[in-house]
Amino acid sequence: MKSLAVYCGSSSGASDIYMEKAKELGKELAKRNITLVYGGSSVGLMGAVADSVLEEGGKAVGVMPSFLDQREISHKSLSELFVVDTMHERKAKMAELSDGFITLPGGAGTMEEFFEVFTWGQIGLHKKPIGILNINRYYDPLITLLNHMNKEKFLQDQYRSMALINEESAGLLDQFGKYEAPPVKTY
Repeated sequence: MKSLAVYCGSSSGASDIYMEKAKELGKELAKRNITLVYGGSSVGLMGAVADSVLEEGGKAVGVMPSFLDQREISHKSLSELFVVDTMHERKAKMAELSDGFITLPGGAGTMEEFFEVFTWGQIGLHKKPIGILNINRYYDPLITLLNHMNKEKFLQDQYRSMALINEESAGLLDQFGKYEAPPVKTY
């Protein structure tokens, strides 16, 4: 695995543990020589992951829509920054540059990014691993929802298992190394 997209908040969250674990992920990516691909921001969890990767000598690639870049929130020390026109182009570029996807705590935008690549995996647009770093049990309600979807037969077992979940960065990355994509969804 050469590069991973990380989806997360541009906020720091209510507890210091979110920033600590974001930095821990950055260190683990750099240690494993995995390039970070992310939204390009210098603030919140996004900035923490990027700073940590860079401090450890790793590579961090940002993808930022021009309207956000103009607000001067883009990270100025990245290995590379792609400035695109739209949020759609941002997500497509991040997916193109990445061998997998990790979701850290975040808000509605983070959820949208997670569910888009999750859906793309179901319908066969990619065969890349998708992980949830469940920091401070933040994603317990989402995990409950995924399990409920599965129980109620709106999410087949093989697709429920696409969401790799771990509370530790190293453990999640180890799961990525063993990931096998399910067959493409048919009707």
